[in-house]
Amino acid sequence: MNQYPVYPYYSSKTKCEEQPIAFPPQYQPGQPGLEYEMVPRPIFENPSYIGSRKLHNRVAIITGGDSGIGRATAIAFAKEGADVVIAYLYEQRDADETKARIEQLGRRCLAIRIDLCSKAACCSVVEQTLQAFGKLDILVNNIGVQFPQESLLDISEEQLELTFRTNIFSFIFMSQAALPHLKCGSSIINTASITAYQGEKTLIDYSATKGAIVSFTRSFALSVVQQGVRVNAVAPGPIWTPLIPSSYSAERVAIFGTDTPMKRAGQPFELAPAYVYLASDDSGFVTGETMHVNGGDFITS
Repeated sequence: MNQYPVYPYYSSKTKCEEQPIAFPPQYQPGQPGLEYEMVPRPIFENPSYIGSRKLHNRVAIITGGDSGIGRATAIAFAKEGADVVIAYLYEQRDADETKARIEQLGRRCLAIRIDLCSKAACCSVVEQTLQAFGKLDILVNNIGVQFPQESLLDISEEQLELTFRTNIFSFIFMSQAALPHLKCGSSIINTASITAYQGEKTLIDYSATKGAIVSFTRSFALSVVQQGVRVNAVAPGPIWTPLIPSSYSAERVAIFGTDTPMKRAGQPFELAPAYVYLASDDSGFVTGETMHVNGGDFITS
């Protein structure tokens, strides 16, 4: 019997009025938060998704791969035939669950508990990946933190440095460590955000890092295009991940995502196919681009 929980998901057959439009008020102290404590649990896997060997025998590193968008992407990659390395900060139980599911799908998984704010740590993840699997084909830069503040004046020097080190420094450090080991056909995917385009008045420093990720993606893509390495990004809208209850008040969590045209937040599994597309040969003529998955918010890029 399958002992791993498979959660319900929302398909085109689901009536609109059955879509979730609000979450129970909840708050978790400390970021990036724990998925197993969320109510309801994020939907990280579409049981109807059947892989077609798009990533057969490739090796992927996914930072923040223990939960949220990273977990959904890791499982989709495994279904497509990839072996996966997930780097996470402290969320041991979430990482164990993700690793178990990947292995249940018949793929190998290396889980690395590490703080990626330093270049040395990022180099260590790549080195451990090469030791375990002998190669690297895909890098997904996905970790992030956000600390809402009512005013720019409330952003401390410590908060500013942590936000930038986590959200953009780690992307650059991981890319620097990975690049010498990537070959023609390899892919780097960065997680940006709708806030890079629309802004968010309580997330000034976070939005600035997401804007930096978009510019980094475009410039980096140009610098490696002749090597056959593609660099793209995904810009999610409001997605139900551990970052939400660990950064917002319980009252704000209760209405999270209801201001989108779809009147709901997205679920992590709804992002995963975008990462599969950008990691696979299907997107062989795509680089320097950002895919928007945001519930219908109009974006001018």
